[in-house]
Amino acid sequence: MIGRTWTRVAVLALLWGSAFLWIRIALDHGLSPAQVTVARSAFGAAALLVLARLGGRGLPRDRATWGRLVVAAFFCNALPFLLFAVGVGSTSSGLAGVLNATTPLWSLLIGIAVGTDRGLRPVRLAGLLLGFAGTLLIFAPWQEGGPPGWGALAMLGGAASYAVAFAYMGRRLAGRGDPVALSAAQLLAATALSTPALAAGGAVPVQADLTALVAVVVLGVFSTGLTFYLNFRLIADEGATSAAVVGYLLPVVSVTLGALVLGEDLTLRVIAGMAVVLLGVGLSRRSPSHPAPPDTRARPRDHRGHTGSLTD
Repeated sequence: MIGRTWTRVAVLALLWGSAFLWIRIALDHGLSPAQVTVARSAFGAAALLVLARLGGRGLPRDRATWGRLVVAAFFCNALPFLLFAVGVGSTSSGLAGVLNATTPLWSLLIGIAVGTDRGLRPVRLAGLLLGFAGTLLIFAPWQEGGPPGWGALAMLGGAASYAVAFAYMGRRLAGRGDPVALSAAQLLAATALSTPALAAGGAVPVQADLTALVAVVVLGVFSTGLTFYLNFRLIADEGATSAAVVGYLLPVVSVTLGALVLGEDLTLRVIAGMAVVLLGVGLSRRSPSHPAPPDTRARPRDHRGHTGSLTD
């Protein structure tokens, strides 16, 4: 079980860590931020709908579940997708990496505020702080001149929005239905919520080339659809703060890919930062010596007497 969880974390970090690369390629080859936002949600929803259909899973049908999905889609998809698409085009890669890595810290603060992380152990807290320190060491934003602009604020807002969404999904959606069906439904809602942004931006004509199309398809299917499903499972299994810690692995993935694919240099500072990040993630995901007993409270039943199923 532990090995399967770490495999899921590694795949999630690899796919999620490449998202900014695909966003930048799509923007550089003719797509607007609003178009990237809608396209990634639509392609992600389509991929998950195919998986749900192949698995014989149906979408939720009750209004209460769809209401929760709309709230989650706004904070986890529509809003952060747009903010990141806006911010990545006007923010340096170093500052963008650090701001994106604030999601676990936002998640910790929200968890403490709502009571889900009231019993946070010192070793996990140390892991969270070490992870952020390692991210700072990797990107060294103090080496970049000039004050942060609106793009940086957009990136910070997107990171905070993710944390709000993780907390909400953990309390209102995770474990209450099939993850594939819920993920597909949420991305469908995100597509509907994002579409008005096209008109708000003046309905800019699509002037993208084949490279942009490939980038946005990969972004949608793998870095959005599959990533969102894996993240949904992680939230259900380990909670919002533990899931958010994956954000610390993203800079490790990005700099490693840069070295292997683009031939970028790995300095001693960057290698040290990666080591600190991995140590922090390991500590933050360390299991307690005496795990809490499983929750034996009765799950709500539907009109057919089934427990916890919101899919047909």
